[in-house]
This record gives sequence, structure tokens and C-alpha cells, in this order.
Amino acid sequence: MSRRWKPGRSRRWLPGLLLVSPSILAIGLFVYGLIFWNTRVAVSGRHDEVTPYGFDKGKNFVDLWDDPSWPPAVRHALLFTLVFVGGALLLGAFLAFLMEKGVKAEAGFRAVYLFPMAISFIASGVVWRWLMNPAPPERAVGLNQLFGKVGLDALANDWWQNPRWGMAAMALPAIWQMSGYVMALYLAGFRSVPEELREAARVDGASEWKVYRYVVFPQLRPVTLSALIILGHISLKVFDLIMAIAGKQIITYVPAIATYVEVFDSHDPANGATIATYLLLAVALLVIPYLVWSVRAERR
Repeated sequence: MSRRWKPGRSRRWLPGLLLVSPSILAIGLFVYGLIFWNTRVAVSGRHDEVTPYGFDKGKNFVDLWDDPSWPPAVRHALLFTLVFVGGALLLGAFLAFLMEKGVKAEAGFRAVYLFPMAISFIASGVVWRWLMNPAPPERAVGLNQLFGKVGLDALANDWWQNPRWGMAAMALPAIWQMSGYVMALYLAGFRSVPEELREAARVDGASEWKVYRYVVFPQLRPVTLSALIILGHISLKVFDLIMAIAGKQIITYVPAIATYVEVFDSHDPANGATIATYLLLAVALLVIPYLVWSVRAERR
């Protein structure tokens, strides 16, 4: 016997499908559709605005490494990522630890630490461009002027214009802006650890440091992994902060800036799409293992 369709069955799933179908269509078109189109351009020979797309068998991905500006852009992105992610994690965890130990006016401190997240990278970049002004002592402003007035002239430096560590200085505004978010994640993690576990460790003779080292901090591994993924994703595609501070200078060249330059200045869609594909792969290397780990953790 063939099964007959019953109208009552559709009432269970049809309203939900209709509710989420606009989101599904939008994601399919503007996310996966654009990823597909970008990949198509990346494997094409369209290096100007009139050449047909064609197919270059992935030649663009190899030739890009012969561009003298591309390897430094990768190194700058890696240095920025290391300093930004490490600094935001350490500062956020330290602030969360102070809040977890109990301070007066905690709600006010939380708000102050989270305020920078409400500011765009463009706005904070404009302010930090003034703070990190590399002018000489006689024309110093911002932090260099402050160091000179308090007798710490040795700390004055050329900040983001330093050819070796400029990208490390560029990470300071990002650390300032995102450490409050990391603090909120860690603070929630601290307070999710049952007090019974801490008391049991103290009864066994563990010092307060050992309570945190062997009981509390191991419970925060999922929080650390989540923060690492989010910060790493932000750092790999950072664009507006660097544009607001340094513009399109070689000394602060990163892949996101390179994409902009290739597409809008050099009018080379294929190279721009190739760099964008590299960025997508870099983000996928962070996100996909995290998703696999999350699914396995939920099953366990």
C-alpha cells in the first residue's frame, strides 16, 4: 500500500520551514553563492576588467608567492595575530580573574571594560593613530609626549612605523578593544565552575594557586578555545583598523589590505579573489577543527 499524504503531518514542519526559509536563501546566496563566485574568479585568468574569465588551473595561487609584497603581508598578518590573540587572551583572563575575586562596583567595571567593543575599528584607529604618533621628541604627541613628560623617554618609539615590530604595535588597539569581550567570556567561565569542586580541593590541602591551576583553569579550556577561534578569525581579516592608522603602506601590509589594493587600485580581480580565498582557507583552518571538536564534545 502506498502511503497517503496527510495534511496534519505538514503542520509539524511546514511553519518552521517557512519561517527559516528567507534566512536559508539569504545565506545560500550572499555567503555560499559569493564564496563560489570568488573561487571562480580566483581560478580564472581575469587579471583586468575586460579579459574573459577562463580557467588557469590554479596558477594564480602559485604566482602570488612571486609577488614581492605578498610574503611580507603574510608575515605581518602572523605577527599581528600572535600579539593580538596572545595579548587579548592574557589581559582578558587577568581582568576576569580580578573581577572573579570580587571588587566593589563590579557592574561599573564590567561596563567600562566592555565599552571599547561598542566602538568601530575605524573610530578607535583614528584615536590610536594620534596616540601612536611616531613624531620625534620636539614634535611628539600622544604616548610619546606622555612618556617624555613623566621622564620615561626610553619608552618613546616609532610604533607602527617600526620595520620589524610595527605590526606588534598595531595590535595594541585591537587588544584594547577586544580584551573586554574576552574578560566577559572568562568571567562566565570562572563562575560556571561549581564552588563544591573548589571547596573539595581546599579541604584536601590545596593552596589557592593550586585550586586555580588544577581545578578552575582546566574547566576553562572550552572558553579559551572559543576565544581563540573568535580572536584568530578577527585578526586574519583585519582591515579597517590598519587602514585607519596606517593606510595602504607596505610596512603594515596584510592580506586584507592586499585584496583591496589588487581589486580597486590594480584592477586585478583574479589576484584579489586569490588572496580572499587564502583568507577563507586560513579562517577555515581555525573554525572547522573547532566545529568538529564541538560536535564530538556534545556527543560525549
